[in-house]
Amino acid sequence: MEKKIKKRTAVVFTALLILVIGAFFVNILVGNVRISPQEIAEVFAGKSCNTKIINIIMTIRLPRAVMALVLGGALAVSGFLLQTYFANPIAGPYILGISSGAKMVVALTLIFFAGKIGRVSNLLLVFAAFVGAITATGFIIMISKKVRSMSALLAAGIMIGYICSAITDFLVTFADDSDIVNLHSWSQGSFSGANAEGAVFSVIIVGITFVAVVLFSKTLDAFRLGEGYARSVGVNVKLCRIAIIILSGILSACVTAFAGPVSFIGIAVPYLMREVLKSSKPILLIPASFLSGAVFCMLSDLLARMLFAPTEMNISAVTSLFGAPIVIFMIIRRGKSR
Repeated sequence: MEKKIKKRTAVVFTALLILVIGAFFVNILVGNVRISPQEIAEVFAGKSCNTKIINIIMTIRLPRAVMALVLGGALAVSGFLLQTYFANPIAGPYILGISSGAKMVVALTLIFFAGKIGRVSNLLLVFAAFVGAITATGFIIMISKKVRSMSALLAAGIMIGYICSAITDFLVTFADDSDIVNLHSWSQGSFSGANAEGAVFSVIIVGITFVAVVLFSKTLDAFRLGEGYARSVGVNVKLCRIAIIILSGILSACVTAFAGPVSFIGIAVPYLMREVLKSSKPILLIPASFLSGAVFCMLSDLLARMLFAPTEMNISAVTSLFGAPIVIFMIIRRGKSR
C-alpha cells in the first residue's frame, strides 16, 4: 500500500512538472504575432537581432507567463490554507472579504486621485490593493481573537466582504464615468497589464510566503486533525489560526494587487488535488496545489487572450467555466462514495 501511494505521488508530481513547463512555453510561444520556437530560443540565448521579437517576448509574453504561473499557484495555496482552516472544500481565498477590501481601496484611489492628477500609476494601484487586502485581513485577525467558532468567523469574513462591496458600490454611484471605466477594467481580472517589474515583485512576495507555508506544513498537519489534537501535540492553536489567515491573506492580496480578482482557482484546485493524490497531508498538497494552480491559471489566461483574439476575455470567466463543472462532478462523485 505504501509503495502504491509513493508511486501515485511520483506520477502526479512528474505530470504536474511537465504540465507547468509545457504551459509556460506555450504561453510564450502562442500569441497574435507568430513567433517560431527557434526565434524564441535565439532570444533567450541572446543571439537574436530582431528588436520587435525581443520586445514581444521579453516585455510582454515572458512577464505575463511568469505572473500567471506564480499568481495562479499563490491563489491555489491560499485556497488550500483556508480550506484547511475551515475544514470546508468551498472556502476560497476571497470568502473572507480580502478581494473586496482590495477592490474598495482601489476604487477610492481611482475615484479621488484620478480626477485630481489625471492619471493613476500602476504602482499606486498595486499599493492600494495591498492596503485594502491587508486591512480586511487585519479585521479578520481581530475577530479571530474574540471568536472561537469557525462558522462564526467565516460568516464574519463574508459580512466584511459585503460591507466593502457596499462601500465600493456607493462610491461608484457618485463617480465620474471615466473613473468607473478604469475600475471596471481592473476589477474583471486580467494579466494584460503584466510587466517585468510586477513579475519580479510577485515572484519575491509569493516565493517568500510559499517557503513560510511549506515550513508551516507540520503544524498544519496537526491542525487539520482538529484543534483538540493540535493542542495535545503542543500546537498554539490561536497563533496557528492567525498565521493561516496572514499567509493566505498575503498570497491572495498579491494576486488581487497584480491581476485583479481571479475567481475559482482557490476553490477548485486544492479540492482536485486531494482527490488526485488521495491524501490530505499538507506537505504533499501545498506544492501540488501550487503547481496545478499555476497550470490552471496559465492555460486559462491563454484561452482568455486567444479564444476571441484580438478581443481579450475576462480570465475569471474562463476559470469559472472550466472550474465549476469539475468541482460539481467531484462533489457528486464524493457524495456517492460515502
